[in-house]
Amino acid sequence: MSITKTFLPDKGICKVVFTLPEVVGDHAKKVAIVGDFNSWNPDKNLMKADKQGHFNCTLELPVGKLYEFRYLIDDIHWVNEWDADAYAPTPYAEVYNMIISCVDTNEK
Repeated sequence: MSITKTFLPDKGICKVVFTLPEVVGDHAKKVAIVGDFNSWNPDKNLMKADKQGHFNCTLELPVGKLYEFRYLIDDIHWVNEWDADAYAPTPYAEVYNMIISCVDTNEK
């Protein structure tokens, strides 16, 4: 699992590439990244499998915010991101959402 962020301050966006390895999405038919940036809609940001079997999705998010998210596999299995910037508790017992920070620490 990995997250790569590129800040584009002139556009006010953070380009975020999310990648799930084949072992996580093994035999998955549908993998989505859902979060507060898409109203937790599992049909909005579907991840695409590459030739190696990794699932990828690139989002352009406004800078200066923190976003909660999780991965949803085949509309059933929720998966955590090991490379998340932080974790946030949810109303559900022992369930945490992942946090991606689009706050540019290099910004002056």
